[in-house]
Amino acid sequence: MPDALQLLKTRRSVKPMELAGPAPSPADIDTLLTIASRVPDHGKLAPWRFIVIAGEARLAAGDAIAAAFSAGRPDATAEQLAFERHRLARAPLVIAVVSKATPHAKIPEWEQLMSAGAATMSLVQAAHALGFAASWLTEWYAYDRRVLAALGLAADERIAGFVHIGRPARPPEDRDRPKLADIVTHYVGPEK
Repeated sequence: MPDALQLLKTRRSVKPMELAGPAPSPADIDTLLTIASRVPDHGKLAPWRFIVIAGEARLAAGDAIAAAFSAGRPDATAEQLAFERHRLARAPLVIAVVSKATPHAKIPEWEQLMSAGAATMSLVQAAHALGFAASWLTEWYAYDRRVLAALGLAADERIAGFVHIGRPARPPEDRDRPKLADIVTHYVGPEK
C-alpha cells in the first residue's frame, strides 16, 4: 500500500467515460463504504447514506434519468435520450451519497451537510487507495426530484454526489492546482 501522504498527493479525478472494469468486488464495496462512513459526525447522527448502483441497475436508474429529461424536453432526440439513459453506465460502479440533514437543537444543518461531503470525499479517497479511480459528480439529475424519487430518496433528502468508480483506462493527467500563496493566509491576531 502506498504511503498515506503520497496516496493523498496522487489522487486525481477521472472522467466516468475513462473508467473501465472490472468494477469493485462486493468485498471492495464494503471496504469503500466502511471507510466513507468514518467521517466527522457531530452528534453521531449519520446524516448521510449510500445507494450502490451496479450492474444492470445502472441502466434502470438511467431509464429514470431519461424519463425526467424527456418530460422536460418533448423534442429530445433519440441520441439525447440514449445519452441520458447511459449517464450512470459510463463507469462500472456508481455510489450515490445521500445527504439527510435534519433540524437539530444542537447540530446545525450546515455541519450535517459538511459531514455528507466528507463521506463523499472519503469514498473517493478509499477508491484511490484500493487502486481504482473515481469521479464525484452532481449533474442536473442530482437535483431533479423525479429522479431522486425513482432512486428512493425521501422528500427531505438530497444527493451530495454520484461517485463513479472504476479502473482508469489510461494514467490520469494532473491539472494545475492553486498556488498556496493564492489561497492561504495566516491569522496573527488583531492589528494594534
